[in-house]
Amino acid sequence: MIEFKMPSLGADMDEGKLIEWKVKAGDAVKRGDLVAVVETPKAAVDVEIWQSGVVEALVAKPGDTIAVGGVLARLRGAEEAPAAKAAAAPPAATRHPVSPAARQHARELGVDVEQLAGTGPHGSVTLQDVQKAAKRAPAPAPAAAPPAADKLLAMRKAIAAAMSRSKREIPHYYLSQTIPMRRAQAWLTAYNEERPVAGRVLMGALQLKAVARALKDFADLNGFWKDNAYQPSSAIHLGVAISLRQGGLVAPAIHDVAELPLDELMKALADLVRRARAGSLRSSEMSDPTITVTNLGDQGVDAAFPVIYPPQVAIVGFGRLAERPWAEDGMIGAEPTVVASLAGDHRASDGHRGARFLAALAALLQEPEKLT
Repeated sequence: MIEFKMPSLGADMDEGKLIEWKVKAGDAVKRGDLVAVVETPKAAVDVEIWQSGVVEALVAKPGDTIAVGGVLARLRGAEEAPAAKAAAAPPAATRHPVSPAARQHARELGVDVEQLAGTGPHGSVTLQDVQKAAKRAPAPAPAAAPPAADKLLAMRKAIAAAMSRSKREIPHYYLSQTIPMRRAQAWLTAYNEERPVAGRVLMGALQLKAVARALKDFADLNGFWKDNAYQPSSAIHLGVAISLRQGGLVAPAIHDVAELPLDELMKALADLVRRARAGSLRSSEMSDPTITVTNLGDQGVDAAFPVIYPPQVAIVGFGRLAERPWAEDGMIGAEPTVVASLAGDHRASDGHRGARFLAALAALLQEPEKLT
């Protein structure tokens, strides 16, 4: 018998509220299937299952708050499952695509999401679709629906708990390097000239690719501090810090960034931002980041010195791309530059390793054609 347990979706999560089951007893499931929607302090998340089998029993009920590691359901393994049961699951394609946040909001407003045509990514029903439907057919809001201010307060508390833990437990060191970006800027302009407007690549995607490529030689920055020991990750899953319109932020992962073609990375980045702000993230995206990247250049700051998100052991920051005085070959002029920063966990790496990582990152951005 397999126990499907409440996953940990980040260091700031101790428990989650089960919002909805997407399966029932008797359904066959396979690795990667979306089986439940769980509300955390930061977001409602589509939860995937990582073992195949047949659902024996749903232990938790919608509305239950379950501690991380608590049993949600029990499954029989594929080798135990009768073939007749496996046919009971409805095809995944027949399920209506609805973001977790939209489904929860629809429940609060009494809107039947199955009757809505989605306008979000991949045709999903978004919060805006639900709100428009509620205006067309108003329904009384349940008294128990938590105000938006309460949700934001819960998110702030979760962020505060994770960042307090980080500063309390992690011996941070901070480094920064100013990187000339003329070559990268010129190359990216030429690269985008061959593409339609909708297919153009942003500098942020190029920076993400450079970070991932640099990390291939710095395994001591890419992994987790768990059980009083460092555990390097064989994969490079970059967590991307995304600010939410209602306030707060999340940092879901783009998987295997070092191996993604630049065009595919740009599509994945745009899709991740859209879904994060529509409340349609997957549990693997919330639990898998091996290192986080935050880019505050669009906010006009010169540099960012972020705090490590445990159990990760490093975080990379980028400030704005701006012209600054630059000396080269004895000549002083103006050069487009960016300040890249690294916060490292001194338990897992030392400052000289962080310095070499930033140097490798700078070198990669001088040869942007190799990052495609």
